[in-house]
Amino acid sequence: MKVLAILYKGGEAAEQEPRLLGTTENQYLTSQGHEYIVSDSKEGPDSDFQKNIVDAEILITTPFHPGYLTADLFEKATKLKLCVTAGVGSDHIDLNAAVKKGVQVLEVSGSNVVSVAEHVVMSILLLVRNFVPAHEMIERGDWQVSAIARDAFDLEGKVVGTIGAGRIGYRVLQRLMPFDCKELIYYDYAPLPEAAAKAVGGRRVEDLKEFVSQCDVVTVNCPLHEGTRGLVNAELLKHFKKGAWLVNTARGAICDKDAVAAALKSGQLSGTSPFVFRITFDFHGYAGDVWNVQPAPKDHVWRTAKNPLGGGNGMVPHYSGTTLDAQARYARGTRSIIENYLTDKPQEPGNIIVGLGKYETKAYGQR
Repeated sequence: MKVLAILYKGGEAAEQEPRLLGTTENQYLTSQGHEYIVSDSKEGPDSDFQKNIVDAEILITTPFHPGYLTADLFEKATKLKLCVTAGVGSDHIDLNAAVKKGVQVLEVSGSNVVSVAEHVVMSILLLVRNFVPAHEMIERGDWQVSAIARDAFDLEGKVVGTIGAGRIGYRVLQRLMPFDCKELIYYDYAPLPEAAAKAVGGRRVEDLKEFVSQCDVVTVNCPLHEGTRGLVNAELLKHFKKGAWLVNTARGAICDKDAVAAALKSGQLSGTSPFVFRITFDFHGYAGDVWNVQPAPKDHVWRTAKNPLGGGNGMVPHYSGTTLDAQARYARGTRSIIENYLTDKPQEPGNIIVGLGKYETKAYGQR
């Protein structure tokens, strides 16, 4: 049996830190007599990914360096039985094709939800407090407090809303409670249980345009699927509250990259409301760690897009869910999923995205 793992290369960092378990160098699995291929090569027909997927029975991928398993590749992967996402988020796999081909898709649900939720809160704060331009100023050797303070605000008294109130979105709301926000709201196809909503003081807004129009900060915490691809586009951005900030740690393709960059550059994403200054923005800033293609091209517009004051960009590589703590959790979970498969033991229901010929979750849209 062939097991194929597509992971990111750790290089010198992996040599120095053995807890970097999500890398090609530091393995948490052993072959146990099977053919076990580990590589970061995933692009194009000559990649290790595409050459070995044709006869692999198990595929291990990660959202941080995804091997994109398309419907065309499913046609070639005639021996494939199991896809395991080392982490959370299996949108790099054509799930409809997996259903059609009878290939199971599992992920380590919950393994990095705290890690991502913490990153969301950090990203919100660095945008609202105008942190990145302030740090860049110090690195340059400059010191002009007014240039930073004119675009720095408190999170207290702001309305913060999450698109998606599942495992991550709900934890974001929990972590925002001590900041005394004016209100915490959410948009989701399903309402939170009454007790859960009451615990965070979360109010559901059922119309997306109405939802974004009320938010000072919008954070995207929903899976990528047919219903959410391109969800935050030029049309929706027109309905954003003037002066809003946007944080996306879900999936890059949920946001239209060019529309977001244009809004940020023009000022449609960069907030002064409810205050009035000589320079006012409609859109204040964009932060996150997910990109529509990963690794992101060097000329990707989100790398350098800024608001008219030279700030408003909090983009980083996709690492929110791959902290060392998260890697330990999803390494254990991946090992458990594969051991269950090899020994014909039942899988944890919460980890199953696609079972044998059918979806086992509504996380990727209502089916």
